[in-house]
Amino acid sequence: MCHNISMYTIEKSRVLVDKTKNGKERPWKDRKISSVGYYELMHILEFKKAERVKECGNILEFRADEDSGHLKLFKAWFCKSRLCSLCNWRRAMKHSVQTKKIVTEVVRRKPKARWLFLTLTVRNVWNGEELNKSLSEMARGFRKMVQYKKVVKNLIGFMRATEVTVNPVDNSYNQHLHVLLCVENTYFKNTENYISQKQWTGFWKRAMKLDYDPVVHVQTIKPKNKRKSDMQSAINESAKYPVKDTDFKTGNEERDLQVVQDLEEGLRQKRLISYGGLLKEVHKELNLDDVEDGDLIHTDDDEEEVSENAYSIIAYWNWERRNYFINSIDNN
Repeated sequence: MCHNISMYTIEKSRVLVDKTKNGKERPWKDRKISSVGYYELMHILEFKKAERVKECGNILEFRADEDSGHLKLFKAWFCKSRLCSLCNWRRAMKHSVQTKKIVTEVVRRKPKARWLFLTLTVRNVWNGEELNKSLSEMARGFRKMVQYKKVVKNLIGFMRATEVTVNPVDNSYNQHLHVLLCVENTYFKNTENYISQKQWTGFWKRAMKLDYDPVVHVQTIKPKNKRKSDMQSAINESAKYPVKDTDFKTGNEERDLQVVQDLEEGLRQKRLISYGGLLKEVHKELNLDDVEDGDLIHTDDDEEEVSENAYSIIAYWNWERRNYFINSIDNN
């Protein structure tokens, strides 16, 4: 990850100001503040991992290039909890970059392939136990659906991501899948291959053994166009945080505690991101690590190395002042 912090900023304010190449400030402070709020709820609920969340990202060490002024995150410890805002921010960046690399390679190998973005939902649930069960059923249902004859004969590969939202009116939980599908170009040639939205709905209903018609949305996307890529928009949608921290940071402590407890139970031991077919093969060939439980230090595709003259800058989280401060500069 490449950064730009002037020595003037370091010496004068001592506050960590971490910017991307295009000048956008990285939200370290905001993400950590949100993570602290999550920790406080976990502490009240007496979760054993609360202390791990508390320590998440407390110390950040960067390597600074004396010549260019660029920084790269070098060392940090992240708790990797599913609801931690700091970790989810890092995962989302990593997921987006990894999927973009995979898609680029798949497009190179299968230039005539077509791409779809599929959203699959089921009815809302009301507690953590129901959510956990529903997510397991959805994972099984999806695996079953992609084996249906009409689906599998044109399917090249897929990337599936799970998202859970909280209804602010009745506090129920909506769980849904975002799926990036790569299909053969024969998919659109005739009715024997093409799957309409109505058919996708029927397939999902059958795979999930539902007694109602679920909400299913499917759209065609293009890997490239002159403006912002439809593909990048689809990748960004699938790389969103699996749970938004605003869903359990409402200011209503009783409600927020219940939501955190339900989400912790609902997401326990769940795989939220998965690849299949050619996308899975390319993920392995590119030697990409686990986006959910892997390295959260190196999250983007900026592979620029700092020079031999690089030195360390260490930022510490200040609990009282609620910000990161530069307390150590090591020129050795």
